[in-house]
Amino acid sequence: MHTNNQTAAANERSTPAVSGSEAAGPVPAAFAGDKVSVIIPTRNAGSELTELLERLRTQTLPPHEIIVIDTESSDGTPERAVRGGARLFSISRAEFDHGGARNRAAREASGCILMFMTQDAIPDNARLIEELVRSLSDSGTGYVYARQLARREADVLERMSREFNYPAESRLKSREDLPQLGLKTFFCSNVCSAMRKETFRAMGGFAEPTFFNEDLFLAGKMVLEGYQIAYNAEARVIHSHAYTPMQQFKRFYDNGTSMAEQNWILPYAGVGKEGSGLVKAQLRALMEAGQWRKVPGLVAENAAKLIGFKLGIHHRRLPKRLQRVFSMYRPG
Repeated sequence: MHTNNQTAAANERSTPAVSGSEAAGPVPAAFAGDKVSVIIPTRNAGSELTELLERLRTQTLPPHEIIVIDTESSDGTPERAVRGGARLFSISRAEFDHGGARNRAAREASGCILMFMTQDAIPDNARLIEELVRSLSDSGTGYVYARQLARREADVLERMSREFNYPAESRLKSREDLPQLGLKTFFCSNVCSAMRKETFRAMGGFAEPTFFNEDLFLAGKMVLEGYQIAYNAEARVIHSHAYTPMQQFKRFYDNGTSMAEQNWILPYAGVGKEGSGLVKAQLRALMEAGQWRKVPGLVAENAAKLIGFKLGIHHRRLPKRLQRVFSMYRPG
């Protein structure tokens, strides 16, 4: 792994001069001493990376450092990262997996809090980091994740998906929720999340290699160890996708593959039926909006998800060539 910046602070905690905006109010003193290392894996992130870095720098609780770990970008992403003040590390496609890349970046972090983001998520306001850190002030909370708001151009189905998975009410999830929520108890998203570095290290970091669900697996282990998972709806990022049915097939193939490779989690997948709840909510939203023409697309998308997931669960029975073709993330 190569770096363009090897400087790191000697201490993980200090009291920097941090000022809050007049509109948002001052940052509580208890949070001002928390050094936050933001970690962003990238590949051809485009010009949006510049806006992401700028919005992070202007938070009421600015990050101590931003670490970009880039995988063979060819669109100027590494140069944008350096210009934006980030520490840059580079890995090859052969070295990449979602858990491993984040672990490698976390080993370089000097902050006491690790905040993970994806290249296509944008803070909705200046209090994102402050809100995540606030949730971690409870020692029983191991992991916190942010609310995701759909982009303006998102269609009704994607908007409904974000609202279903990231509602307006915050909540804490713990081992006591397993009988009712099942796998949803472990749900957590590294699109925007945070945890204390000492907790991350104590839990062994993210599973690797894994090309999907590294956040879910770590959250699951935390819950089983007695930690709470916090969903903070006041910490908000703008993030959504416009996946085709084929892209959904590939994503859910990787989803199923990762679950099969971490099969300790499978017994929790039969409780809650969250997937069917989302489909019903999306269908209801289409009916209320009078968008009947989108129903076949909804059916096709969810069929692609289901088939992809089932094939992923049984991926070991498939030829290696098909495993590479079906995957969205695994290198060919």
